[in-house]
Amino acid sequence: MAQKYERNQDASIYVGNLDDRVTDELLWELMVQAGPVVGVHLPKDRVTQSTQGYGFVEFQTEADAQYAVQVMNMVKLFGKPMRINMSAQDRRTQDIGAKLFIGNLDPTIDDKLLYDTFGTFGPMVQMPHCARDQVSGNARGFAFVSYASFEAADAAIQAMDGQYLANKQIN
Repeated sequence: MAQKYERNQDASIYVGNLDDRVTDELLWELMVQAGPVVGVHLPKDRVTQSTQGYGFVEFQTEADAQYAVQVMNMVKLFGKPMRINMSAQDRRTQDIGAKLFIGNLDPTIDDKLLYDTFGTFGPMVQMPHCARDQVSGNARGFAFVSYASFEAADAAIQAMDGQYLANKQIN
């Protein structure tokens, strides 16, 4: 009788925006650079057996997983930036802290630039997200940044309100 393996959610990360060429082995080799990996799972389409552009990596400890999120998030693999978060993030924690609206963004601004710019003010509960038109994919000129604490959000507002980012004054 086969035993059902239960993944340690607290030590697991979600890896998104993966290229179709990424395999379990490749993701394992990449993530083991951040810490000891217990397992990798890339869900596959039932009909085509192709990967679906995301996966999960389980590390030995929660600290290893958190380190992998910090180090590997937005690293490009086959030219695509991987989006990495803790898979066991309690969604209720997103109600704590502050979500900032960043307006008047230049169309060249992307999620990584926002992360690099606004991540210096404190930990974020999720990746910054530039709003894009669903049909054309063009930038809509605004984004959201969610901080884990009000202090981090206040620091970002104080430092960045009215500053220029890619030649446009943000607000």
